[in-house]
Amino acid sequence: GLVVTQLDIQPGECIKVKGKITSDAKGFAVNVGKDSGNLMLHFNPRFDCHGDVNTIVCNSKEDGTWGEEDRKADFPFQHGDKTEICISFNEAEATVKLPEAEFQFPNRLGMEKIEYLAVEGDFKVKAIKFS
Repeated sequence: GLVVTQLDIQPGECIKVKGKITSDAKGFAVNVGKDSGNLMLHFNPRFDCHGDVNTIVCNSKEDGTWGEEDRKADFPFQHGDKTEICISFNEAEATVKLPEAEFQFPNRLGMEKIEYLAVEGDFKVKAIKFS
């Protein structure tokens, strides 16, 4: 997948990831945080993987240890869809904005900036924008 390091995204700024979900997608993930072992947000739409069907799983990771999974009932993704995912945050929470939905997830690690972005799984990234 795609990994971007040495970012300096401040509260209120937005990371936009545009791309296409593969037609046979099982799932994909967008991770943001300090590094691969310390994630403010693991945003993981699952079409059919890890025993989940059409479920979005959100989590955090601290020093390589996963937190408690937070499952979202709303699943606005379709196989083969183009989509845009916009991630922003503040002291309290991270926000994921999609064209049809919005999700919040607590900033459990109290991160003050995002330095790391990774996109993995069945998602072809076409563009990334920081604003």
